[in-house]
Amino acid sequence: MLRHPRTVGAVWPTSRRAVEDLLDMADLGAADVVVEFGAGTGVYTEGILRRLAPDARFLSYEVDGALAAAVARRLPDRRLEVVNASAENVLGHLGALGKKADVVVSSLPFSTLPAPVGQNLLDAAREALAPGGVFLVLQYSKTVLPELERRFPKIRRRLSPLNVPPAVLFSCEVS
Repeated sequence: MLRHPRTVGAVWPTSRRAVEDLLDMADLGAADVVVEFGAGTGVYTEGILRRLAPDARFLSYEVDGALAAAVARRLPDRRLEVVNASAENVLGHLGALGKKADVVVSSLPFSTLPAPVGQNLLDAAREALAPGGVFLVLQYSKTVLPELERRFPKIRRRLSPLNVPPAVLFSCEVS
């Protein structure tokens, strides 16, 4: 985080408990298409893969080429496509699939991203979701909440207190 504060969201890795708490907020097993914003080291990617149906599609975005390649090597799975690009481009990839996402998962650090990038990513998440879709977000503060409220009619919040620091979890639904 100290070397790349705008792209790495936490000083410590997210705990497995916080990842599970976030993923518990959506039915990933019923999803046809799942998208991840920010694969990082693959902590969420691995948790998502454990929950996905055998015929699901999973697009995981990571801007850091070395991290994207490492996740793709470590988690070979026919359902997973690791995309070395900004998640701002998700609509183009989903258009090629001919589907929208049932679930989008993000742990991107919205509080430290440049405002235009954060806005674009939130807009892309909203547009990427199919009706009834869910946007899962892990943050370390509630500063992103007003932006989520502008885009999503229904938001549930939860705290994952055993993470260091405690994580704030959001489940944002589209109608």
